[in-house]
Amino acid sequence: MIKKLSCTGFAAATLLLSGCQILPNFQSPKAPIPEKFATPSSEAPAAVDIGWREFFQNPELQQVIEQALANNRDLKATALRIEEARALYGIQRADQLPTVNATAGGTRTRALLGANRVEYTSYQVGLGMTAFELDFFGRVKNLSEAALSQFFATEQAQRAAQIALVGEVAKVWLNERALAEQLQIAERTLKARQASADLVQQRFDAGISNALEIRQTETLVQSASAAVLALRRQHAQSTNALALLVGSSSKLAEQRALLSEQSITADISAGLPSDLLAQRPDIRSAEQVLRANQANIAAARAAFFPRISLTAGVGLASSSLNNLFDSGSGVWNFTPSLSLPIFDSGRNQANLDLATVRTNIAITNYEKAIQVAFREVADALDARATLASEIGAQQAMRDAQAARLELAQIRYKNGVANYLEVLDAERELYSAEQTLLSTRLLRLTNAVDLYRSLGGGLNEVSKQ
Repeated sequence: MIKKLSCTGFAAATLLLSGCQILPNFQSPKAPIPEKFATPSSEAPAAVDIGWREFFQNPELQQVIEQALANNRDLKATALRIEEARALYGIQRADQLPTVNATAGGTRTRALLGANRVEYTSYQVGLGMTAFELDFFGRVKNLSEAALSQFFATEQAQRAAQIALVGEVAKVWLNERALAEQLQIAERTLKARQASADLVQQRFDAGISNALEIRQTETLVQSASAAVLALRRQHAQSTNALALLVGSSSKLAEQRALLSEQSITADISAGLPSDLLAQRPDIRSAEQVLRANQANIAAARAAFFPRISLTAGVGLASSSLNNLFDSGSGVWNFTPSLSLPIFDSGRNQANLDLATVRTNIAITNYEKAIQVAFREVADALDARATLASEIGAQQAMRDAQAARLELAQIRYKNGVANYLEVLDAERELYSAEQTLLSTRLLRLTNAVDLYRSLGGGLNEVSKQ
């Protein structure tokens, strides 16, 4: 009867005290951003619904991104951190369940009682549970919830790292292609200027030209030669940067696509700023970190309440090993304990203050992540609105400079103009070609930035 009442009372106490658990009621802070982007949103598909293979349609770029996703060391490290967080959560979650151990042992004791010597031998086998905490106030549960949120945060951080890697690889690849094309323009310009220098030399030998024109052509040739050398260095460094991102020890396949031939989907729906909270893994990661810190506050508050733990065991004991498993050798023990904090020199309060400060830091980081995401999207949208027109204007300027050079060369050959006019036209044409290529690169990288900032790049194929 006593055993039955004890079990009933224990169950009632458990139900009663379980209602005292201090569980966090998570509320996401209000997003500190406007409700709409300044640039109107289109009806195009969202970035998260476009796979990176569809967005980056160049086979060479697709191959580079695929290698990077497979070999990049930073991405591998984030994947391993997920496994680390999963293991930590498993450890913390195990504290919610009792640990049962099988024990076996023997003891031989010798003691002197006055003039008599007493020897005693005992053997034991059994199952035991040591100091299992009854989590009436939610301390262990909240610590487990904090570990789970940290795991989710790490998982979202890995997704954010993949998105960043896809975007960075694409931008470095486009920059490498731009430098390769700039190098082609510089080499072509050097060849043209060398031909012009040869022509001026022939005219000088014939007494038609003068020494000043020869020095002017030599200056342009040396300037073009220096530009070629600088671009070769920059192109080699860009190739090394791409190889580092790809993470493969083998050399990259030779890239043949020119930047002017690239076409990247630029029509992406930005949606509403509030959509970023669901589209951006970095924001979701910051939110999970906030959840973890709020759970730690609840765990720190629970430390002010009594802590109840149980130690119990059941088994067999005998003074003789041969009689250990005979009937009547059963033993059991049940030891509940209660610990109530009375004086801890302010340790519990300091832990609560620490958890509160860390939560406030997490709130600030969460709000900052939202603001950074909003600015990235807004900047990309603003640039997209004008870059197409800029390319058109730069293309018209380049064509006009090419026509001017052709006319200047004709005027010089016919003796109508001096060579200074030709030199000026060559410089302007070279500058216009480089500016046009830079603007094209800017438009392509802007499309990549918009795709990445809206959460694109996580899926390989588009969502149906």
